[in-house]
Amino acid sequence: MKLLNYTSTYFSIMLLGLLSIWAVIFYYAMFNEIYDSIDDGLEHRKMLLIARASEDLSLLNKPQYDEYLFTIKQVDYNNYRGFKDIYKDSLMYMVNEKDYEPVRLLESIFKNNDDYYKISLVTSMVEEDDQINNLLKYTIILYAVLVISILVLNNLFLRKVWKPFYVILDQLKSYQLEKTARIQYRSTKIEEFALLNESIEKLLTKTQQSYANQKQFIENASHELQTPLAIAINKLELLFEDETLSEAQATQLQQAMENLERLKRLNRSLLLISKIENDQFQARESVNLQAVIEKIISDFSEMAENKNQQVVFDTKHKTVRNINPDLTYILFSNLIKNAIFYGQSDREITMKLTANNFIVSNYSSGDSLQNEDIFKRFHRIGNAANSTGLGLSISKSIAEKFGFTVKYHFQNQQHFFAVNFN
Repeated sequence: MKLLNYTSTYFSIMLLGLLSIWAVIFYYAMFNEIYDSIDDGLEHRKMLLIARASEDLSLLNKPQYDEYLFTIKQVDYNNYRGFKDIYKDSLMYMVNEKDYEPVRLLESIFKNNDDYYKISLVTSMVEEDDQINNLLKYTIILYAVLVISILVLNNLFLRKVWKPFYVILDQLKSYQLEKTARIQYRSTKIEEFALLNESIEKLLTKTQQSYANQKQFIENASHELQTPLAIAINKLELLFEDETLSEAQATQLQQAMENLERLKRLNRSLLLISKIENDQFQARESVNLQAVIEKIISDFSEMAENKNQQVVFDTKHKTVRNINPDLTYILFSNLIKNAIFYGQSDREITMKLTANNFIVSNYSSGDSLQNEDIFKRFHRIGNAANSTGLGLSISKSIAEKFGFTVKYHFQNQQHFFAVNFN
């Protein structure tokens, strides 16, 4: 979720809670004002009626409500000693509504000459149910207006305020460390964004410098190791020609040769990974993947024959991609070589090429490989002494450079490696 949308959601939820509390408080405050106003009106009518009753004695005997909505009847003062005015809610039948409607009632005692009278006055008031419905309706409308206002504010004003942040974010998404293109910062008066720009610039400058130093070190180390390794291997080969060597000495020399050869392959693989990641294979051309795979199958045919494996290549498509031919050969040769090398003897090695992917599979007596680790550097499959643990890592690096993906799964005692082109 984007920051602006998250902020909008947060404010919307907060507003919903605040408006709900506000609606309850407003409801009670509003009805308190309504009751005060109605009660003041009843008090004023009572005073007017008492004043009129002292002049018009006919009003002192009015036991039933009429269109004037009041009653006056004589009472025994002893029964109402200490009586105070009472305001309360009640119901009265309304002819126009043909139903009982809420009214506000005032009961009071007054003295006229030596007699005491009880006066009752009623007045209609707002229906509470209708008022609650209206309040709920207008609260929802208010909430909707506020939410829309927040969204408009985010999209018009806050988006403009956050523009420097999104400019940096968009550039960081496509930023590649091996390229020296600098980040273009948007000038801003906001202190936090200015600090962010400065921090990112310092971080990228330091990272680029470290990357360049590391790149140079790997290239220099790999190149410098090639010569002494070649010299050491040549000298060991000359020693093998010495007829005075004992069998034990020859065995030790053979072990040293194997380790040096493995170190040589390891050095070559690391140098290749460095070149791939440094984007030193720039040349691209239209490569026929079918022809490349058939060439690789031919190159490893002797290995397959030694294990009595039958290589089956199924293709119905002439798949062409605009990629580097050298890296293409390395990508597919690593996968095919692994399938033949680790595949069971006397079993099939199957390959299938379509317009969307290439799949190679081999039978195995073991279980599924560790799917998360097999593409990591120096991860070995099995206990092969000659393995550098870099073949699948190199294939994954090449695939990523081409925009491909390499996937692995295990099914029915078969290992499947798939290169998806899309």
